[in-house]
Amino acid sequence: MANIVIVTETGSDITAAEAAELGVELVPMHAAIGDVTIDDGTLDPAEMLEQCRQLGVLPHTSGSTPADFSAVFDRIHEERPEAQILYIAYSAVTTCSYQSACAAAEGRDYVSMLDTGHVTIGLALVVRKTVEHLRENPDITVEGLLEWSLAYAKRVRMGFLPGDLGYLRAGGRLSNAAFVGATLLRIKPVVELLDGRLVATRKLRGKMAACSLDFMDHMLAGAPADTSTLFFVRSCGLPLAIQQAAERRARELGFAELRWYDTQDVITSHCGPGSFGVAFAVDE
Repeated sequence: MANIVIVTETGSDITAAEAAELGVELVPMHAAIGDVTIDDGTLDPAEMLEQCRQLGVLPHTSGSTPADFSAVFDRIHEERPEAQILYIAYSAVTTCSYQSACAAAEGRDYVSMLDTGHVTIGLALVVRKTVEHLRENPDITVEGLLEWSLAYAKRVRMGFLPGDLGYLRAGGRLSNAAFVGATLLRIKPVVELLDGRLVATRKLRGKMAACSLDFMDHMLAGAPADTSTLFFVRSCGLPLAIQQAAERRARELGFAELRWYDTQDVITSHCGPGSFGVAFAVDE
């Protein structure tokens, strides 16, 4: 196989166990609970939210630093000096991580980078499919793999229903703030990744159980989906009945592989508890 190591952020919601399975290296993003900052994924998100509740604060986040990237790049290069590193990045317009990686990559000609324009499971889907493509094409160059990965990222669609709009407001992650008071009217905004930004695209009204299926129908109503894979994401507190109903709808729509991801500390800080999302690729 080509001597390429794939790197991404913990904001992909890829766990350490899955990263080990894929051979992917994770760079930590960070969450702040009051005056205490933790690495993403080091605390159970429900416990993080409980600590915030006790302090009367909302969690805040920060991207990976140049030192975070340097530590990972240096370790990979020390262990595998002939390897090329392909950094598959969290949306550059939403965080400083990409700029941090650029700073860390100075003088390292073995590092290549691409901005996927995605976060959480959108990013996870790009990373996982890139790994699969690398395994299926062991002689591919890093330039060829980057080109393939970027083309795939452009096909990925990702969106979610936030559990609590207060978290999006606190994090400044929603580009059109007209939906901030929507909870008073039992309106749930569909938030999609468009040009790398989180944008509220549609208003759904009612309980989460019904809205979650309407949300799936909305996401899949555009270009024909590649039904080989559908990724789900949930934050702590999403009822099991909603998850089961979502799986049934996905099977009805013909999706073969269904994979659930749990939001870690950073993404939970953005979307709040009880959130639900999907990611998939459209057909070429």
